Amino acid sequence: MSKRLIVDAHLDLAMNAIEWNRDLRKSLQEIRQRELFMKDKPDRGNGTVCFPELRAGNIGVVVATQLSRVTPLGTGLPGWNSPQQAWAMTQAQRLWYKEMEKLGEMKLIQNLADLEHHLNEWNATENKDGLPIGYILSLEGADSLVNVDYLYEAHSYGLRALGLSHFGPGRYAPGTRKTGKLDPKAYELMREMSKLHMILDVTHLTDEGFDEVLDFYDGPIWASHHNVRKIVPNQRQLTDDQIKRLINRGAVIGGMLDCWAMDLRFIDTVSDPWQLDIKLEMLIDHWDHICQIAGNAQHIGIGSDLDGIFGTEQSPWDLNAISDLQKYEFLLQNRGYSDQQIDDIFHGNWLRFLRNNWK
Repeated sequence: MSKRLIVDAHLDLAMNAIEWNRDLRKSLQEIRQRELFMKDKPDRGNGTVCFPELRAGNIGVVVATQLSRVTPLGTGLPGWNSPQQAWAMTQAQRLWYKEMEKLGEMKLIQNLADLEHHLNEWNATENKDGLPIGYILSLEGADSLVNVDYLYEAHSYGLRALGLSHFGPGRYAPGTRKTGKLDPKAYELMREMSKLHMILDVTHLTDEGFDEVLDFYDGPIWASHHNVRKIVPNQRQLTDDQIKRLINRGAVIGGMLDCWAMDLRFIDTVSDPWQLDIKLEMLIDHWDHICQIAGNAQHIGIGSDLDGIFGTEQSPWDLNAISDLQKYEFLLQNRGYSDQQIDDIFHGNWLRFLRNNWK
């Protein structure tokens, strides 16, 4: 039986390739073996994402990120000391994507024609081994945009989605684990994003920033990787009011698989997913909650964030590789979701969003 097509709305592929030095063309076994004795990052030897596993999971389209933070004095988060340095890192990441295109591993999707052509090719071929994985380029956190001119340069090479913030303080907006409003220059950036009809990703915004963005931005909005605050009550997750506002804007919310975003008991670098019995199915509780608010299953999807600075040590214990996302077919059927609703969650909602907002 053929597997359902999956669109994953958030993967930090270039960060893993450049900063983790992972050759994502290789098998997970080889990637993990190379990291057996490395201690520089907590997820060494625990990666879940590579091109062979993406193809094995029929994950034909991904939203792939650039990510590079500017770190102010007195901040413990890793990052760069100037916007220019951060920009240079995003360009190294972009060039990695271009190298993967040259090798036939990936294909940049910039518009609706690109998307439809890629989907036709992907769906027409049963064996995906020789097919490029389609990617939509997104910038997670706007720190690296030195000024608005850089937004236009990024758009010219294919950037189509952008989030203003990430973790901690930001040049355009504070992010996760912070409070406060947008920086005034975020408004100039959003005005130009609107002219370019770019997707604004609300993920990682503060509550104040979220409200400002929803009030001001008139272009397309999505939440690439977000769960529900009613279940996991911390600032990183969406409140019911925020969910309602996103639904009213026609947004899609991608469910993420970082254990601390699924289960309040989980503590980074301390807890064990197996001991807490954190499974893939727990994400469905978050999806259910959004569906109850929406009255349908048309505003949820997959935004796994797998290998987003974590691996199996911080993922559901019944997930070994990203190809295991296919397990959601059985899990969703058991929870009463119809075939059409499962297709919508796997890919249909993201594709409808893009078809409604792209030319």
